[in-house]
Amino acid sequence: MSRASIAPFLLISALSLAAACGGKKPPVANPTPPPPGPAVFPGATTTRPPEPPAPVPEPPPIIAPEPAVVSDPLASMDMDEINRQAPLAPVFFGYDSDAVDEAGQQVLAANAGILKTYPTWAITIEGHSDERGTAEYNLALGERRALSAKSYLLSLGISADRIRTVSYGKEFPFDPGHDEAAYSKNRRGHFVVTAK
Repeated sequence: MSRASIAPFLLISALSLAAACGGKKPPVANPTPPPPGPAVFPGATTTRPPEPPAPVPEPPPIIAPEPAVVSDPLASMDMDEINRQAPLAPVFFGYDSDAVDEAGQQVLAANAGILKTYPTWAITIEGHSDERGTAEYNLALGERRALSAKSYLLSLGISADRIRTVSYGKEFPFDPGHDEAAYSKNRRGHFVVTAK
């Protein structure tokens, strides 16, 4: 390459270098930081979103109280002791009647409650009468009384296979007297627990 051809090249290179070093820089815009808070856009509201709710503490675990130990003396007694305690009350009948009156219904309802409490108990209902009348008649009347009491218990939900009936007529009076006060006690359906 000749000198004449190198000169223009050097001139162009020098001018380019001078322009790069000594020329003015293009203006640079300094960005302005955004204002604090949410950005506002056209149509947007300036309210802040609600704060998230504070976490709810977990409640302490519920500890069930220990069940109270209830003493049940009937459960630990043998049948003789139970029958001495007589938890099942007798039902009484009117003269020459096997109808269960209102007082008798209340007694039988209470007895049914006890039998439901002790579902393994089996009972015998003994039918009794007072001393008036023949032995045969009183045996039949005692049987009808025992069956009436049984029927009422069945209507209250007691199972038939838990109830036996027997009649003793006038053979086993509750009160040995010979007046109406004694007779009224002897006309009865008596309850005996026969199995537990």
